[in-house]
Amino acid sequence: MFDGYDSCSEDTSSSSSSEESEEEAAPLPSSLPIIKNNGQVYTYPDGKSGMATCEMCGMVGVRDAFYSKTKRFCSVSCSRSYSSNSKKASILARLQVTGKPPTKKAKVLQKQPLVAKLAAYAQYQATLQNQAKTKSAVSTEGFNWGNYINSNSFIAAPVTCFKHAPMGTCWGDISENVRVEVPNTDCSLPTKVFWIAGIVKLAGYNALLRYEGFENDSGLDFWYSICGSDIHPVGWCAASGKPLVPPRTIQHKYTNWKAFLVKRLTGAKTLPPDFSQKVSESMQYPFKPCMRVEVVDKRHLCRTRVAVVESVIGGRLRLVYEESEDRTDDFWCHMHSPLIHHIGWSRSIGHRFKRSDITKKQDGHFDTPPHLFAKVKEVDQSGEWFKEGMKLEAIDPLNLSTICVATIRKVLADGFLMIGIDGSEAADGSDWFCYHATSPSIFPVGFCEINMIELTPPRGYTKLPFKWFDYLRETGSIAAPVKLFNKDVPNHGFRVGMKLEAVDLMEPRLICVATVTRIIHRLLRIHFDGWEEEYDQWVDCESPDLYPVGWCQLTGYQLQPPASQSSRESQSGSSKQKKKTKSQQYKGHKKKGALLPLKMLTSMTSVATKKPKPH
Repeated sequence: MFDGYDSCSEDTSSSSSSEESEEEAAPLPSSLPIIKNNGQVYTYPDGKSGMATCEMCGMVGVRDAFYSKTKRFCSVSCSRSYSSNSKKASILARLQVTGKPPTKKAKVLQKQPLVAKLAAYAQYQATLQNQAKTKSAVSTEGFNWGNYINSNSFIAAPVTCFKHAPMGTCWGDISENVRVEVPNTDCSLPTKVFWIAGIVKLAGYNALLRYEGFENDSGLDFWYSICGSDIHPVGWCAASGKPLVPPRTIQHKYTNWKAFLVKRLTGAKTLPPDFSQKVSESMQYPFKPCMRVEVVDKRHLCRTRVAVVESVIGGRLRLVYEESEDRTDDFWCHMHSPLIHHIGWSRSIGHRFKRSDITKKQDGHFDTPPHLFAKVKEVDQSGEWFKEGMKLEAIDPLNLSTICVATIRKVLADGFLMIGIDGSEAADGSDWFCYHATSPSIFPVGFCEINMIELTPPRGYTKLPFKWFDYLRETGSIAAPVKLFNKDVPNHGFRVGMKLEAVDLMEPRLICVATVTRIIHRLLRIHFDGWEEEYDQWVDCESPDLYPVGWCQLTGYQLQPPASQSSRESQSGSSKQKKKTKSQQYKGHKKKGALLPLKMLTSMTSVATKKPKPH
């Protein structure tokens, strides 16, 4: 094991869009001339409330309806996207249609003038060339998970909490005090040499390491990805003929380093010999570019469309809708997402489907084998089952921080249900959404009250506080039987306060630094660090949209750092405004034409900072 030790000296020296409403917006009064001021804000000559142009997407609307103190953005989504430096990606994505995705803070805006569109498009064209040179989505300069964990004494969720992530099911006994061989950076030799280090602390895929010989001295402790290519089990250097050289700082601490290592490592644990092979195998993904799938239509929740896999990064798919000629109408999700299905799924269960204008498959495109998709639990619908009109509580896919009063609108085959949010449904049912009967996103009547969660009542319902008994009597409805809901609670391992990387389901191309702030059985409240609680999202403990600390670094995906204090102050309203109740925040974002779910906003550009690994 220690034959690789080398005591040589060191004398030598040695980097969304939503579909526009079919209803025409009322034109502005001709008696109110509009003046463009500083290229962004429109005001009336008398200086009173006028119009404003969103600095993110170019949407023009009533200034008072805009978000933040400075009225620079039309919605929360644009505010956050701007702070993430994703302006280039979002401008063209929103120019594909003439509407703007609604958010919980958004109001109905005036339709965007053609001149504003052209200006925004010209700006996008000017930046298109830069995109070819630098394809970074958001700069994370200055953010480091290790420093963030250390400086705040945070704890990260263990890799074993994420069964869908690489090594999630084969992490083994990797823990503190496990020894590994890593490059010796405290060295001035011209060639790469290695030394043995022990794990001091784990944070997801990352480990805080300390070189052997430093004892209790943390001066040279460093963070390293356990799944990195330069980390090996003890004995690898001996087998590979690589030299083990003690760090320069402690080189003269011992005269017999080989004897020191034998004493220190006897009985110690190290990585399995096939660890790197397991890492590589766990990062092979069955989905490939050019595969065809059925995926939810981001403009109409109630139906699906055909899309083609454009790229695969860490198991996350960039899907491009088949009818998109310029391949910019895309959708991001994980390969295990409940939002994607095999070709023919919609027809088999009776789900709405938008037929493609393309009569035959394009060359090279082929249907994804059905066995690659996530399986749902089989259910027996022959006995007591869900019925149309039954009431329940459900996470609103348009506002993921809320659980709302909802109704089963249609019962499909294989246990699937079409659900609508009471008080906010479109007359044609175009904003109904599909959940499986075993989905962890639907709950029996009374779930929120029992677990002390604020239930969002139907919009316009004035008999507050909301009481289910009264509401059922007034509407002549019945509650869905409790026994029909999923009661399974896995031993997920999450704890309040744990750090992780989470998809912002309001803009799913983004993965952000996040914290688990509440746990209700299998339901997790995810908070995005640096942002107010109103951006929080309810997510299932087994959601494929949650990842261990270090996942982005491992896969080459771009991580969004916590929002800084200055960016929050410049983009957010006053603290008093932020303390509005959930019902006040729940604006009329589901009116006819406002059908794009916030969890499905998409981006035009790749979020990878380096070339994705081969599949």
